[in-house]
Amino acid sequence: MNWAVMGLLSALFASLVAIFGKLGMKSIDSVTATTIRSIVMTAALLIVFGVQFWHNKTNNLTNFNFDTWKFVILSGLAGAASWLCYFQALKLADATKVATLDRLSLVLTFIFAIVFLGEKLTWKLALGAGLLAAGSLVICL
Repeated sequence: MNWAVMGLLSALFASLVAIFGKLGMKSIDSVTATTIRSIVMTAALLIVFGVQFWHNKTNNLTNFNFDTWKFVILSGLAGAASWLCYFQALKLADATKVATLDRLSLVLTFIFAIVFLGEKLTWKLALGAGLLAAGSLVICL
């Protein structure tokens, strides 16, 4: 599959996280819900990794260098913090508002990609980021 199909599937599944998460937290706290979600995700990913490893379609872990490990671990910590905050926000507010604020991560990603990855700022990117931010503000107010 190409990147656009995978991106759309990612958006679909991300939207279901909000809906299923909100429904699932009616009787438990957000940390418990996030922990259960993380365990399920870990199990699913280990199965996929195992299948890839079995078919020799995965990178050898010995090819990882210090920077690779450092950034993958930091990404995992950022993801855990994001999930904890996301599920706590879902517990406290409407899924539409929480998901909208969460999608401001797109705007932050644009900024971080320009600053830290050297990606180019174009007028289209700036306009799109501004529209995303404005749309989030309209939805949340």
